[in-house]
Amino acid sequence: MPKEIVPIERIEKRILVIRNQKVILDKDLAALYGVSTKRLNEQVKRNMKRFPEDFMFQLTRKEKQRVVAKCDHLHVLKYSPALPYAFTEHGAVMLASVLNSPIAVQTSILVVRAFIKLREALATHKDIMHKIDELEKKYDEQFRVVFEAIRQLMEPPVPRKRKIGFSKD
Repeated sequence: MPKEIVPIERIEKRILVIRNQKVILDKDLAALYGVSTKRLNEQVKRNMKRFPEDFMFQLTRKEKQRVVAKCDHLHVLKYSPALPYAFTEHGAVMLASVLNSPIAVQTSILVVRAFIKLREALATHKDIMHKIDELEKKYDEQFRVVFEAIRQLMEPPVPRKRKIGFSKD
């Protein structure tokens, strides 16, 4: 198996969730693909038809501020007047074909694998949450019986009515 150009863990750390989509910013993709952000964005602008909204979108100023505040490695964006582009998994692959360099093509495969790994981790997380919900339902029913028994034990005993007078016992 050939040695990876970029460790997949490094790519995974660059995947962000913005607008409920998993994306990688243009600055991070440029670094991964071995080109400048300026060159990457030039190629995107020349090939805009290849990048519909579900492949790529530009961050708003507010989104940019949140990303800069959240991600230490993006602090250089703080003073840039440009709004970064965010690429989904499909956009990252399309970008590699537009850049058409051997490094970009090889790295795009790793980017896709990172997205897949993240998707699998989320699916596992959902499975675990479902199992916990099922266990909670199961044990809630069992604990209901226990709580009913405790409530019965906590009720004061019902006093027997005593007959007034003498009994023949």
